Amino acid sequence: MSTQRGNTARSRPQKHQNKSKFKNNLHDTSHKTKLINNIHVSDVCERCKEVIEWKIKYKKYKPLTQPKKCVKCEQKTVKKAYHVMCTECGKNLEVCTKCCQVKEVVPNVPDKHEEIKLDNELQQILQSLPERKRRTFIRYMNKTKNSEEKPEERQKDLASKLNKLNVDDKDSDIDFDEFDSDICDEDSES
Repeated sequence: MSTQRGNTARSRPQKHQNKSKFKNNLHDTSHKTKLINNIHVSDVCERCKEVIEWKIKYKKYKPLTQPKKCVKCEQKTVKKAYHVMCTECGKNLEVCTKCCQVKEVVPNVPDKHEEIKLDNELQQILQSLPERKRRTFIRYMNKTKNSEEKPEERQKDLASKLNKLNVDDKDSDIDFDEFDSDICDEDSES
C-alpha cells in the first residue's frame, strides 16, 4: 500500500510468499491438540462458528480449564470456550451462545457413536413391533425423509410416531383381552 491518502489497492503481491499451508499439528502431536482438532462447533450462529473454526485451524483456540458463568442463568454451566451462555439458555431463548444475538443457530450434530446407538435402539424397537405396524412406520419414515424440517424435529416426530404405534399395539392387546373376558362372563351368565 502506498502512503498516498485513499490508495488502498495494493499493486504488488506480498513479499514473503507461503510455500505450504499452515498445519496446526505439524510439530505438536500432543493429546490436547488432537482434542482441539476434533472439536465440533455447535449452538452458535454461522459467523461465530467460522470465528471459532478459524481459531482451531490456526492454533489460536484456548480451551476452558473450568466452567464459566452463564450470562443468563448465572450458573457455572458454560463448558465451551468463547461461549458466554450455556446451551440450555441458548436453546430456550433461541439465540447464539457466543454473541447472544437472535440468529439462525447451527444445530449440534450427533457424533458417530451416538448415531450408531440410536440406530440400534430403533432397530430393536422395530423388531418388537408386529409386521403390519413395522411396515407402516417404515413407510412413514420414508415419506418424511425428504421433508425440510430440522433433524431434531424429525427425530422427535419419528419417536412420537413409533411410541404411538407401540402404545397402540399394547392397547390393542389389552382391549382384546378385556373383550374376551367380557364375552366369557356373558356366556357363563346365560
